[in-house]
Amino acid sequence: MLVNGKWTSDWQPVQKADEKGRFVRQVSSFRNWITADGSAGPTGEGGFEAGAGRYRLYVAYICPWASRALMARSLKGLSDLIPVTVVNPVMTDQGWRFGGYPGADEDPLFASGYMHELYTRADDGFTGRATVPVLWDMKRNVMVNNESADIVRMFDTAFEHLVPSDLRLYPGDLAADIDALNPRIYDLLNNGVYKAGFASTQEAYDEAVEGVFAMLDELEVRLTGDFLFGERFTETDIRTFVTLIRFDAAYHGIFKTNRRQIADYPRLSAYMERILKLPGVRETVNMDHITRGYYSIKVLNPTGIRPTGPAHVAALLAG
Repeated sequence: MLVNGKWTSDWQPVQKADEKGRFVRQVSSFRNWITADGSAGPTGEGGFEAGAGRYRLYVAYICPWASRALMARSLKGLSDLIPVTVVNPVMTDQGWRFGGYPGADEDPLFASGYMHELYTRADDGFTGRATVPVLWDMKRNVMVNNESADIVRMFDTAFEHLVPSDLRLYPGDLAADIDALNPRIYDLLNNGVYKAGFASTQEAYDEAVEGVFAMLDELEVRLTGDFLFGERFTETDIRTFVTLIRFDAAYHGIFKTNRRQIADYPRLSAYMERILKLPGVRETVNMDHITRGYYSIKVLNPTGIRPTGPAHVAALLAG
C-alpha cells in the first residue's frame, strides 16, 4: 500500500474492515472523464478529448472490474483506438507487477516494475492501493480515471463520433432502471463474493454468502429474455457477466461461495454462454490468469496450489 507516495508494507487483500469484520473496498480516486470535445464530465476536470491513440488502458485479466472496461472497449469497437497493457496475474508483495508471465506485458510507457509506480507518477503523494483498471492519457502523461464504472460509460459515448456504434450500454430510456439494479448487483454479487472471501468473522461471511445466492436466485428468475433488460444488452449485463464467468472456477473455491455453482442455474448458464459469444468478449476472458491470480492470494491459499477444474468452464471457453 502507498502512504504519501511511499510503498510502506507488503500487499494485503484486506486493507480495511468494519466493526463486524466485513470487507470494505477502497473508493476510486482519479475521476476525470474523456468526452467528445474535452469538456468536463460528471466528475473531475476537463481537457480529455477523445482521440485515437491518445489513451492507454491498464488491466488485469484476473480483475472483474478491469474486465468490465475491457469488454466495453471491445464491444464498442475501440480496440484499435485504445491500446491495452495487461499486468501479471500474480499479486506480489508490491501489488500488481508488469511482465514475467505469459500474456502479461511490460509497461511500454515508463518501464515501471509495478502498478504503484504509475500511481506515484500521477500523484507523488498518493495514499491507497494501486488498483486496475487505469486509463492513462499518453499526451498529458496523467491518469484520467481508475473507476471501472466511469470508464465503461465514457467508452459508451465519448468516441461515438470516431467509431459509430448501434450498441448503447447505458441508454437513456433504461437509465433509471439500470441505476436501480446496478448497486444491488454490485453490493450482493460483484462485491458480495469478495465480502465472503475476505470476511474476518463468521457473521460477516454468513451475511455475504446469503446475499450472493439471493442475488443469483433473483437473476435466475429475472432472465426471461436474452439479457437482464429483455433483448437489449447493457452495462448491467457486463457487470453481471464478469462475476459469473469467474464464479465456478474461482469464487466457488477460493472465496468459499460453494452453496451452488453457476452450472446449477440453467438460465444464468445460458446467459453467460450467450454473452461469451458476443463479438470480442471471449478475448477478454483469460482463465489461466484468473485462476493463477486468485489462487495466488497467500492469505487464502498459502501453498499457491490451484485446482485444475472445473471441466465445464474449460469446455465453455474452448467452445
